[in-house]
Amino acid sequence: MTHGYTTGTGTGPEPTPSYGIPQQRATDPAAGATPPPPAVGVAPPVAGAAAVPKPPSGRDRYLDLLRSIALVRVVAYHLFGWAWLTVLFPSMGVMFALAGSLMARSLKRPALGVIRGRIRRLLPPLWAFSVVVLAMMFVGGWNPVKDPDNGGTWGLVKLFNYIIPIGAPPYPWQIGSNSGLLENTWAVQAAGPLWYLRAYLWFVVASPLLLWAFRRAPWPTLLAPLGLTAIVGTGLVTIPGETGNAVTDFAVYGGCWVLGFAHHEGLLKRIPRYLAVSCSALVMAFGLWWASGHLGPDGWDLNDIPLAQATWSFGFVVILLQYSPSWQELPGRLARWDKLVTLSNNRAVTIYLWHNLLIMATVPIIDQAYNLPFMESERATAALDSTYMLWMFFLVWPLIGLAILAFGWIEDFAAKRSPRLWPNGAQRARSRRGD
Repeated sequence: MTHGYTTGTGTGPEPTPSYGIPQQRATDPAAGATPPPPAVGVAPPVAGAAAVPKPPSGRDRYLDLLRSIALVRVVAYHLFGWAWLTVLFPSMGVMFALAGSLMARSLKRPALGVIRGRIRRLLPPLWAFSVVVLAMMFVGGWNPVKDPDNGGTWGLVKLFNYIIPIGAPPYPWQIGSNSGLLENTWAVQAAGPLWYLRAYLWFVVASPLLLWAFRRAPWPTLLAPLGLTAIVGTGLVTIPGETGNAVTDFAVYGGCWVLGFAHHEGLLKRIPRYLAVSCSALVMAFGLWWASGHLGPDGWDLNDIPLAQATWSFGFVVILLQYSPSWQELPGRLARWDKLVTLSNNRAVTIYLWHNLLIMATVPIIDQAYNLPFMESERATAALDSTYMLWMFFLVWPLIGLAILAFGWIEDFAAKRSPRLWPNGAQRARSRRGD
């Protein structure tokens, strides 16, 4: 989809700041016994719901794994720009669904406190990022008041979006020069991922109402975002400016967010798997059919085709959550990735915020290789030229690791936890072995 600022995904981390297994209430009263009354303040299950077995307590490593895959895919997409990645794995739909499931779990507590806690966890990491990026922009000579693209004093007011992401933040389309350390569109790329934080904030604030509606009318609430996308995401109704972009994002990923509710409430598990998969395949097929007739400037990039993105992501997420095994530990060969999965989940916001800027930072580093003595031959230069993007991909991860060390602890501070430099679960694993 088209945003007022560049983004490779019509996209990740949240970044979701809290993790764990979505808990489902289940009752299994003895035959002839009278079920106990529901606890005060606990919402009733979806009408007509059958009892769903309660999963074991602890983290759901399957959901953690999905989030980690989504983050890797986001980084790869922003680096390589391969349109087919949006079809292979719709990262943003997956991340919004996981965040929606966790939000439904949290809303067993008073809604105002949950919203305040979610916002508190989101903002300090954003502030750290904003301080660095804005300082770089100002040092580079950008003046938001004199920026013709942002409108004088209004551009100064829009800087507020670097503090609370309710709209689109301003930035210079060109800053510096192509001969500088960073190419002259670096600000556009750095600010691009901030659209996700805006959408996440909107969903968080709307969640109490959405969950209330879902529990009373699950199917209309689940399908309404797809209908809204068909209206605002196809040109049938046009909302100008950033308001239109925000509404379109809300519609496109609203279905996935509410699917998170359905996963938490156990609705998906009550649908026969063959039926859920069959219907999802039809919805996804429609998405590809629609995309085929509405290809954007990057071809099959679903981020430029809102209705295709919404339907493909919706069906994809249904299948992923329908097969959700609720692992307590990563099984088999996946176990070797346990520490990285834990780290990426604990630092999802940091990874998402910084990855685009760090991708660009790989360029001046790799360019130093051309100055090495053995690079004087045409063959060596051609070899580096042909593998340049791969070197960027491999180098960006150590840089992300440095960002985690430098800024990741802010996520702990925002969550009112003891700051940790490298929370990959190793200490917890050693404690288990000691037991």
